[in-house]
Amino acid sequence: MKGIVFTGDRTLELMSFPDPSPGPGEVVLEMKASGMCGSDLKHYRRAKGSTQNSGIPAATRPVIAGHEPCGVVVAIGAGVATPSIREGARMMVHHYQGCTDCAHCRTGWAQLCQRQAIAVYGNNNDGGHAHFMKVPASTLVPLPDALSFTAGAAISCGTGTAYGALRRLNLSGRDTIAIFGQGPVGLSATQLAKAMGARVIALDINANRLLAASRFGADALVNPQEVDAAEAVRDFTHGVGADCTLDTSGNAAGRLAAMRCAKVWGTACFVGEGGDVTFDVSQVMLRKQLSVIGSWTFSTVGQAEAADFIVERGIAVDDLFTHRWSLEQGEEAYALFDRQADGKGVFLM
Repeated sequence: MKGIVFTGDRTLELMSFPDPSPGPGEVVLEMKASGMCGSDLKHYRRAKGSTQNSGIPAATRPVIAGHEPCGVVVAIGAGVATPSIREGARMMVHHYQGCTDCAHCRTGWAQLCQRQAIAVYGNNNDGGHAHFMKVPASTLVPLPDALSFTAGAAISCGTGTAYGALRRLNLSGRDTIAIFGQGPVGLSATQLAKAMGARVIALDINANRLLAASRFGADALVNPQEVDAAEAVRDFTHGVGADCTLDTSGNAAGRLAAMRCAKVWGTACFVGEGGDVTFDVSQVMLRKQLSVIGSWTFSTVGQAEAADFIVERGIAVDDLFTHRWSLEQGEEAYALFDRQADGKGVFLM
């Protein structure tokens, strides 16, 4: 089979790999959709010959990219007895594997495993940008029949990450939330927050992404390059500030603005990976009684909950996608995605 491999310095190659066969406890999926996520760009942009600096063990061989996999079960290894896992079943993949036995793994939080180095599909283990993918049965989350494979791919990271953060924030219809960054994760958060009943202030420096946020129901649009973000949020909230803020950008300016825009006793949540932020602890945090939290993706339980919520509320996750690609178009797809000016892309197999 063919699979996309990031080779460094914004290059990739469609390499040949043996078709996988499942070992004990494993399942092979035929890929139907594999989403493109902002965190993929860190690997796409990494210098040739360099290793990642993310706290996750680096790959020791060329690995297939893509950590938003969704497909159909085509082969089942020995010892897999889960009733929902059968040939032809539609499945999402929770893209982490830990020891499977610690408290975190047993509650669906494999990425928090403290007993062994975790595997991250599309990062240090083969991901979904290929025709087939072999994974442990424990990573599979059923895809509801009402959802497309593209929606399932989004829920497998970007949209699921947004849902997990909003749940961490305990968002409700009483709240106003300011969402920094309207890329795929931020737009997902805008969609989901509206479905939860909140008022949404969408912030981005890209006019097209702000227009998309407006289509997804944002109550106010703010370009921080044109106005002071904190003043704009205070104006919209009668001088109070947002109950909750969410930074999806991962850059220092966005994180600081998210903290500044939150009200007294408010909560700021970071989901963007990498980087840092520097701030005056007294002025920005202590004297506002500000809570600052991080949210790293979601559990298998949370992934299933996100899918059910999207079905129940009729959320049009497929509208996130502006580009659909074949694996053979990988170079063109990532060159465009690297500009971070459009919506979400997905490979369809």
